Amino acid sequence: MLHWQERLRAAGIHLLISLLLAALAGALVFGLWYPYPYREISGGRELFLLVVAVDVVMGPLITLAVFNRAKPRRELRRDLAIVGLLQLAALVYGLWTVSVARPVHLVFEYKLFRVVHAIDVAPDALPQAPADLRRLPLLGPRTVSLRPFTSGQEQMDATLAALSGDSLSAQPRLWQPYEAARAEVLKEAKPMAELVARFPAQIEAIQSAVARTGRPLDRLVYLPMVGRSAAWTVLLDPDNARVLGFLPLDPF
Repeated sequence: MLHWQERLRAAGIHLLISLLLAALAGALVFGLWYPYPYREISGGRELFLLVVAVDVVMGPLITLAVFNRAKPRRELRRDLAIVGLLQLAALVYGLWTVSVARPVHLVFEYKLFRVVHAIDVAPDALPQAPADLRRLPLLGPRTVSLRPFTSGQEQMDATLAALSGDSLSAQPRLWQPYEAARAEVLKEAKPMAELVARFPAQIEAIQSAVARTGRPLDRLVYLPMVGRSAAWTVLLDPDNARVLGFLPLDPF
């Protein structure tokens, strides 16, 4: 009985340490890589919970299996160190997996916004981007836009690449600062009153999103946003096209 109590105590301590590390990892993932609303539309929450759940559960279970006071102290320390290193390696690998799938850009794609993830962008295509966009951000998604096509041939090439799996927004050669497309954003944006008229059953969700912006309904416009797993709505300033908020509503 005492033997199992010691094992359970060791596994419990390991579990507390694992939960602390998971909390720190969560702060990194959801504070920087997947801020709202990307944790919802980019699958970050589900991917992180899967990685962390396996890591947090398996480490203490292995400790429960290997912990034995009857072992020589040196051997016991070695076993626990191996368990800890394996668990830490698994957590680092899991975080790397989450980082590769992280959203890096919110791109205005001519008529809508699209979320681009690190895994969507071919590394060898990054040098074709403007100088200040050749590194994918690590501190949260950046808002950019697509420049106009320079020729019909370029448009055809970009469209064919999109049909092959490289969406227009994931082609770095087309990126430009968001401010450069401000006029086009405002031209395509629609008044919020139109959204209310189209989705009267969603009025509470719309009003809640509007309230979070601190603006009245008539001082906002909107555009669709396409993510990895869902379409949402982006709320914009009608004067400068600045992104002010998000609404979990598919406006298509």
